[in-house]
Amino acid sequence: MRILVVRTDKLGDFITALPAMYLLKQHNPKNKIIALVAPVNKALALTCNFIDEVIVDDGKSSVFSLAKKLKHSDIDASVTLFSNTRVALAQFLAGIPTRIAPATKIAQIFYNKRIKQRRSEVKMAEFEYNLALTQTLFPDIKLQYPKPLLQFDNAQKEYEKFCQKYNITKDVIAFHVGFGGSSDANWNLDEYEILIRETLHVNRYSVVLTFGPDEKSLEEEMQKRLQDTDAVFYLSNDGIVNFARLISSFKLFISTSTGTYHLASLAGTPTMTFFGDSKFASAQRWKAVGDEKLQTHYMLPSDKAKRAEMFEAVKHDLLNV
Repeated sequence: MRILVVRTDKLGDFITALPAMYLLKQHNPKNKIIALVAPVNKALALTCNFIDEVIVDDGKSSVFSLAKKLKHSDIDASVTLFSNTRVALAQFLAGIPTRIAPATKIAQIFYNKRIKQRRSEVKMAEFEYNLALTQTLFPDIKLQYPKPLLQFDNAQKEYEKFCQKYNITKDVIAFHVGFGGSSDANWNLDEYEILIRETLHVNRYSVVLTFGPDEKSLEEEMQKRLQDTDAVFYLSNDGIVNFARLISSFKLFISTSTGTYHLASLAGTPTMTFFGDSKFASAQRWKAVGDEKLQTHYMLPSDKAKRAEMFEAVKHDLLNV
């Protein structure tokens, strides 16, 4: 069976779709898994050996152009994990026989198997809702998958090169201080500076600050703040896959709940992550696809006094890693 899996939004959202794609492939290795993704996720999709084909949707071309691409792929069934009217109509026009999607938004009229999930109730994490949709296609599908789901044969060698380049001799704790994605809670730069300096003072680990390719100004700001330290600053310009390969060897990855957090967990890296103080933004909804035992979650309260108390708790936990 040729199965289209649709997830055309941001990095973290796409990563929550990967376990579902893996299980659809494992259920029957003869299945051909075709991923419809946003341009930013193309390279990561191509890295996954359980994805057979990748179709890129830039979100700008006409719905008829997208429908033509889908029709050319001769798809038997589609599982749309996150829908909009454009991708729904394109699948309808492409004549895909079985079209599965959550029963939300006006787009649902273009699907012939609509599943009520009510994700806003947060009864499961996002990736678990995605897994549940696969049961519509295969009721007997097994929902267990390996963790980490993404592994690299040459990761250790790349990490050793990185350590040699930056004169790193201890295990690495990484801080990713930017927001990114749809995260709505984070420490400010003053608070991050305190956490970083405290970590450096303990002198058990090397500290690396990581930045996305569009965070050059943020990198420069943190370099000014920490110019008297031996913190390492790494601007990731070599793509998502190379970044994942590098951070897979880190001791700990610290960030807000954004794409880089999901990437770190996907690659098997322990994470310390900050979430918004609401059910929809919580770890209950956005926990990562990796081993839960390697994930430490904090919901940052909006109340000033409670936030200060939480900050002290994070500092204590960080210094006892």
